[in-house]
Amino acid sequence: MLSAGPFSVVDDPRVAPSGDPHDYYSFGPYWWPDPNSPNGLPYLRRDGEMNPESAGGDRQCLETFANAVTTLAQAAWVTGHAPYAERAAVLLRAWFLDDATRMHPHLAYGQAIPGVVDGRGIGIIDTVRLVPVIEAIGLLADAPCWTAEDQAGVMRWFGAYLHWLLTSTHGRDEGGELNNHGAWYDVQVALFALYCGEDATAKQVLAQCADTRIVSHIAPDGSQPRELARTRALSYSIYNLTALVNLATLGRQVGYDLWQFNTDDGRGIHRALVWLTPYADGSPFPYQQIVPCPYANFVPLLRRAALAYDATALVAAVDTVEVTDPWLKSSWARVYRVRLTERTATPRARREFRLTAAV
Repeated sequence: MLSAGPFSVVDDPRVAPSGDPHDYYSFGPYWWPDPNSPNGLPYLRRDGEMNPESAGGDRQCLETFANAVTTLAQAAWVTGHAPYAERAAVLLRAWFLDDATRMHPHLAYGQAIPGVVDGRGIGIIDTVRLVPVIEAIGLLADAPCWTAEDQAGVMRWFGAYLHWLLTSTHGRDEGGELNNHGAWYDVQVALFALYCGEDATAKQVLAQCADTRIVSHIAPDGSQPRELARTRALSYSIYNLTALVNLATLGRQVGYDLWQFNTDDGRGIHRALVWLTPYADGSPFPYQQIVPCPYANFVPLLRRAALAYDATALVAAVDTVEVTDPWLKSSWARVYRVRLTERTATPRARREFRLTAAV
């Protein structure tokens, strides 16, 4: 990672319809050329089937950037090795601050569909990859290379993006989605608001999540009907529940305990975990799953839920997860011991963790 990047939206030769290379531009992954049209337009949806044309570009660049920054920041915090922090700072400045390479703080052209639309509210799901970047910035809080000016500049970027999420048509559309898109929109708004010191905005979003997300996303038996309707039903059930766990984590920072919220008919995060966990070991799933499931995503989900519920059954379930690399399970245990032991953190880092540690 010390030689990775810098990464920038200006590197992709495919430029957004605005003509500005600083505008983020991606394509809907499940849309394909119409075989009955001479030029393939308009594209048609094939849910769960990834079109290779949509790969790469700004979405892949964003994911690679986020992974690199997160890895470097964690390594710097654990080891104190300055070059890790210095490289993370270089990558952050390139993505958010440097005039020649920075991304504009909006997603007007996210997940475009050729022949249909230049961008959609649904494209906002792409910037879920910025959620761990907030944590990476927190882990750099005491690094000499990360200056007050850097911090202020990145906060301004997230403040501008937050404003766009809240006021744009795309943002309102995504906030109105009733599946994982809506849940992850709320995660982004709440987290970015807390990071920017806009606690009132975060509280407003999180106060509504019990009704707008938990009640509407989880059935009384703990299943997630809208995710089960997809062709990647297990993958999306894990993904949506991970968003709800993020919301519960953030809720505790502003006085809302979504972990313990339950309706009279049993809808709640814990019930959803109980419904989903038996399939972590690769047991046959009674709904469509047209591609291999990313079972490894069960590991952080179960670890975090076990911390919230003090549930030994959830900890034990990690050992059943269908993954080929046993190191993955043990590494998560080690990472969480390090990250949740505040004695090893400086006071400034602890303040940052108030917002970000479990996210």
